[in-house]
Amino acid sequence: MRSMKVVTLLLAIALSAGSALAQGKGGHGGEDKGGGRPPQMTQQDRERMRNDMRDASRDRGRDRERPERQRPMTREERAKLRQDIQDANKDLRR
Repeated sequence: MRSMKVVTLLLAIALSAGSALAQGKGGHGGEDKGGGRPPQMTQQDRERMRNDMRDASRDRGRDRERPERQRPMTREERAKLRQDIQDANKDLRR
């Protein structure tokens, strides 16, 4: 019975170690194998990214400030819209 527990414990350790090493977190080698941290950004890269983000947020803000202008409706268009709304309200009451 005791030997069964030892075998189970060893098997569990072996399986967990194998999956940890398969993820690239074994700490061996200096190259990136898909699971490690990306290389550090240079000061220039960080500054460029900051400027890009600032420009993007400025452009987004500019888009929100400019609402699209609608042209004024003609008398006929207003009358047609009014009639359509009245017809829709009649249908809702039914």
